[in-house]
Amino acid sequence: MTTISKDLVNHIRISENEAGQRLDNYLIKILKGVPKSHIQRIIRAGEVRVNKKRCKADSRIEAGDEVRIPPIRIAEKERPSEKQAAPAREFEIVYEDDAMLVINKPSGTAVHGGSGVSFGVIEQVRRARPQAKYLELVHRLDKDTSGLLMIAKKRSALVKLHEAIRNDHPKKIYLAVGVGKLDGNKINVRLPLLKYTGAQGEKMVRVSEDGQSAHTIFRVINRFSEGLLHQVGLSHLTFVEATLKTGRTHQIRVHMQSQNCPIAGDERYGDYQANKHLQKLGLKRMFLHAAELHLNHPLSNEPLVLKAPLPQELQQFIVILEHQNTATAARPSEKERP
Repeated sequence: MTTISKDLVNHIRISENEAGQRLDNYLIKILKGVPKSHIQRIIRAGEVRVNKKRCKADSRIEAGDEVRIPPIRIAEKERPSEKQAAPAREFEIVYEDDAMLVINKPSGTAVHGGSGVSFGVIEQVRRARPQAKYLELVHRLDKDTSGLLMIAKKRSALVKLHEAIRNDHPKKIYLAVGVGKLDGNKINVRLPLLKYTGAQGEKMVRVSEDGQSAHTIFRVINRFSEGLLHQVGLSHLTFVEATLKTGRTHQIRVHMQSQNCPIAGDERYGDYQANKHLQKLGLKRMFLHAAELHLNHPLSNEPLVLKAPLPQELQQFIVILEHQNTATAARPSEKERP
């Protein structure tokens, strides 16, 4: 990993292993502890130069490029303290070889540091594996989403996996519970999604004709109503399998919201009152889990099918709902009662 002095002007020559990255992502990696907002600010101001020319945050760096990095001066309060250093941590391994690592990420853990988070999965894995020469996130999962997360152990694997993702090749299947009732048992949602900044500066996504094309296929696994739900003030929940045909930010969350069936426990796009009611049934998190990955190995091209079962807290929630469904079905209707 390239090391630099934050107090001096640095001129960095990009290596083969570093080529192909977005400029802002590259700077985030080498300028440890510097907020992403500050990095984007110095790029916009023209203080960062690539081959002596102004550049954009999303510019791709190439092998042999010379990147000029100015002295980094940020307020002391923005600097991470020693107490915030990432602790070493290994996560449940679903698949691993010399090229890639796939883990089962728990809910509540960010994939990387930034935006008020001191560290995430990748920083903890790197700390746990100091001998590893290369560990990079292939894609991202939202902090509150659990499930399969890919980490490249070689630059060549990362490049191949990113190429596959750009072509929407890896098949990603999620499990989710929505608050509401979806129409039909199989629903194709094709609605473009646009990123924007919320009132509190948070990243948000909405359906918009000006957005990027997005396609999700929902298949209903089970429907829940009456019984316990009515007791806590809810009418319907729908358990679905969601298959991504494109990979946009917050895609499943916003597509389910667009169908008037927001994800249970979703604090950003969900129903606040419904989420409070769901806590009475034991759901303390967002019910969204990356359950399956179907892909070809980035180097050998061998077909891989990787799976991560529902976490215990989500499985227990489904068991509660299925039990109340069974009890409701067994109860005689008004017409059947003597």
